[in-house]
Amino acid sequence: MTRTIFSTATTLDGYIADASNSLDWLFAVDSPDPQDHLDFMAGVGVLVEGSTTYEWVLREERLLENPGKWREYYGDRPTFVFTSRDLPVPAGADVHCVSGPVHEFFPTLQAAAAGKDIWVVGGGDLAGQFLDAGLLDEIQLFVAPAALASGAPLLPRRVGSDRLTLRSAEQRGQFAHLVYDVARVPAIQEVPAVQEVRPAS
Repeated sequence: MTRTIFSTATTLDGYIADASNSLDWLFAVDSPDPQDHLDFMAGVGVLVEGSTTYEWVLREERLLENPGKWREYYGDRPTFVFTSRDLPVPAGADVHCVSGPVHEFFPTLQAAAAGKDIWVVGGGDLAGQFLDAGLLDEIQLFVAPAALASGAPLLPRRVGSDRLTLRSAEQRGQFAHLVYDVARVPAIQEVPAVQEVRPAS
């Protein structure tokens, strides 16, 4: 069964980027075992992200100049970017720009995932939209030994403990890896048919 998973790194005080959208704080921490990420990606069928996250990856990894890196990182998995703009795409990457409420595109995401999981890469507000719509199943956090005091919040929502159940907590190198099951409420009463999406330009 396809699950929707928000998996991200965060600081101790709940930020995923600093006020300048930099992740320098994250790269200062020794990375966990790369096999952990490979194991996670093996279960992922489709990626979903906001424009800020997508443009950050393009810029920092220089993917437009080195499009081959995209396949190294993500394989042939389709990526859906929620944005009101047309954005550039690395040559050969399967990227689509979509706009509108997340529940309208959920059947499209499920179909693209082909039985595997949907990875909500970021940012926090997009993950919050999936949670608001009752379409988020799991939150995986890699909590780094760092604090920022300000920046892009992990999940800019008020979420009660009735929505989250801690399933596991373990050390992954210098990170604490926390996995929460998310109660799917409120449920979507009616989900529209699969939506048309436009390829990114």
